[in-house]
Amino acid sequence: MTNGLLGCKLGMTQVFNADRVLVPVTVLEVWPGKVVQLKSSDRDGYDAVQVGFREIAERRLSKAELGHFKRHESSLFRYLREFERVGELESGQALTVEMFSVGDQVDVIGQSKGKGFQGVMKRHNFSGGPKSHGSMFHRAPGSMGASSYPSRVWKNQRLPGRMGNRRVSAQGLSVVEVRPDVNLVFVRGAVPGAVGGQVIIRKRNNGSKR
Repeated sequence: MTNGLLGCKLGMTQVFNADRVLVPVTVLEVWPGKVVQLKSSDRDGYDAVQVGFREIAERRLSKAELGHFKRHESSLFRYLREFERVGELESGQALTVEMFSVGDQVDVIGQSKGKGFQGVMKRHNFSGGPKSHGSMFHRAPGSMGASSYPSRVWKNQRLPGRMGNRRVSAQGLSVVEVRPDVNLVFVRGAVPGAVGGQVIIRKRNNGSKR
């Protein structure tokens, strides 16, 4: 078996648990996958399993990608991801949402929403200056370096810049519900990214970073 699968974020809702407590959850569609390649420390330098998701037509792949799939006698997939190798696996084995169960702790990794170039008040939660007409200091970053020495901006200043659009991990989310018939997993709390964004759902175990 492996410790994770690929999927997408469908949005947030709320459910009642066994104690009739309202729980905010994120609904994730978990895509079924198939094992394409088994990597070993002897041949590849590390142990992992390469899983393919979303079958695709041959004309949409490059020759290098086609060669990789044919070499491993695999179906053609749009996405390939590597996960930790846990237990016995064989090439072509199907992996489904049933690997998750209620109560599991998972990490969900996604691309956060891009917000473009933002100032320090939005990006770093600065309070800003007085709002009166005469202050002339409203949303500026303020002092960022001494004048005579060192006559430059200090390192590691929190300044305006690009906000969001980066890989973010939401760690230790609890699985509240699993629906194998429709490939859905409900996890407690928020998940990075926009609705429809691709995410990696990975069980928490020994802290592997793959």
